[in-house]
Amino acid sequence: MITDWEDAYANAAHIPGADRFLTEWPARTAALKARVTPEVLRYGVGERQVIDLYRPNTAAQGLTVIVHGGYWMRFSPDDFGFLAEGSLARGQAVAMVRYTLAPEARIAEIIAEVAVAIAVAADVVPGPIHLTGHSAGGHLVTRMGCTGALPGALAARVAHILSISGVHDLRPLLRTQMNETLRLNAEEAAAESPALLTPRDGLRVTCVVGADERPEFIRQTDLLANVWWGLGAETRAVHLPGLHHFDVVDGLATPDGALTRLLLDQSRP
Repeated sequence: MITDWEDAYANAAHIPGADRFLTEWPARTAALKARVTPEVLRYGVGERQVIDLYRPNTAAQGLTVIVHGGYWMRFSPDDFGFLAEGSLARGQAVAMVRYTLAPEARIAEIIAEVAVAIAVAADVVPGPIHLTGHSAGGHLVTRMGCTGALPGALAARVAHILSISGVHDLRPLLRTQMNETLRLNAEEAAAESPALLTPRDGLRVTCVVGADERPEFIRQTDLLANVWWGLGAETRAVHLPGLHHFDVVDGLATPDGALTRLLLDQSRP
């Protein structure tokens, strides 16, 4: 039983040297941009309604969409752009989605933005689509797998969704201080929780979490894989040993990383 919801969703406080990741991520992204200049695609008039699109040196084999985390309140592709490297080296075009943050946008509005961003990126890159996101981004990409979230033709192109440490049931967040910024109410929390919604037919989803993460993130990971399996989706949960909430994402940054392989090959790490 959870009695301290603040601690249940506190990550940095339980990761030794957590601050170094906040410095290293933008530096790694800047190093990538020094080698590969992304195209900038607009999907709306808002300041953050922008996609960084990285293209491989040869014709793209498909589109990978990466949605950053930060509890819907912080971060951007400037922090997590380095995660494009794994899929890019595997011949994928990679769209890093920037979205309006809370409290300027509610979670339902952020979900709508991500759906439009995927459609815009898919218009300029043919082939299958792989969706992945970390933490809040894991919620956002699994929300794209729910019935009606994406138009039929676009949804049919989504070959696989990889949720990394995703929050798939938003209702516990109603009991946290962060909800002063998120402004969730009970109705919106239920309406936008993938674990409470129906996956589209034929969906393939892998839910990944670091085995050393907070117990609540492990529970949230297993929850979606369990519920959606019972609703006909092809799901599985993967616990990666020795990894926590911040270093688990590194598996996307190399072509042979565990997350890159899970995303593109669905192979065992």
